[in-house]
Amino acid sequence: MAITAAMVKELRETTGAGMMDAKKALTENDGNMEAAVDWLRTKGLAKAAKKSGRVAAEGLVGVSVTDGKGVAVELNSETDFVAKNADFQQLVRDITDVALTVSEDVEVLKATHLNGRPVSDVLTDAIARIGENMTLRRMHVLEGDTIVSYVHNAAAEGMGKIGVLVALNGDKAKAQEIGKQIAMHIAATSPASLSEADLDPALVEREKTVLTEQARESGKPEAVIEKMIEGRMKKFFEEVTLLGQKFVINPDVTVAEAAKEAGVEVTGYARVAVGEGIERKEEDFAAEVAKTLSGN
Repeated sequence: MAITAAMVKELRETTGAGMMDAKKALTENDGNMEAAVDWLRTKGLAKAAKKSGRVAAEGLVGVSVTDGKGVAVELNSETDFVAKNADFQQLVRDITDVALTVSEDVEVLKATHLNGRPVSDVLTDAIARIGENMTLRRMHVLEGDTIVSYVHNAAAEGMGKIGVLVALNGDKAKAQEIGKQIAMHIAATSPASLSEADLDPALVEREKTVLTEQARESGKPEAVIEKMIEGRMKKFFEEVTLLGQKFVINPDVTVAEAAKEAGVEVTGYARVAVGEGIERKEEDFAAEVAKTLSGN
């Protein structure tokens, strides 16, 4: 029986199993959905599937750089305790190394082999072994003449709570030196974009609308309001763009000016923080204890 994408999707949604596991289960059982579910259970994948609904908002970001290419990979876990586990940290290290060989697509990364098996399969095994849900959530690839990396709140070499990559052109020694400082700046300030030209137009328009309404409440003439908005938007761009921000190492200059003084140019960056954008379910302490005691 031909195994369709719809069948694989249905089995994945039913069991929480990975794509490759679901496809293999259906293939082994001639497309029989119930038999495929049982097959997944007998292979020890039910434990991983059972945990698939839990929010994995902790974890680590792994970074690695080689030959003008850098990657930052986020692997989430349910608790910070597991993020300190040597087994989990080795998994982050291995997956990050594999990420250097693929394009900027986390789905491609999941299908890429690690020690002879797809990363998704290796991750499923780790979920069952360690006992927490884990998610290979995203990856960023950055290329340039010189790539510098920085990890904030490092848990081990090359991994921590925030991973930063910076791409620079120019003298490599100078790029390495100031690149590390700029990477630390990025970790601290979390800029929205490299420059004004790279900013999301919707973000710019939203900010302009708010500033316009604020200015009009002052009751000043439209000509004056236009000047006010122009000045405030300029300040906004300085605050949210990397090149326009005041350099934390030396607030007397912008990041762009600091790079120019060093004889280099910043061409790109990536900043990945663990759990960024994941909605965490808030529970009071009593509820958390009750949940733990119930074994759920």
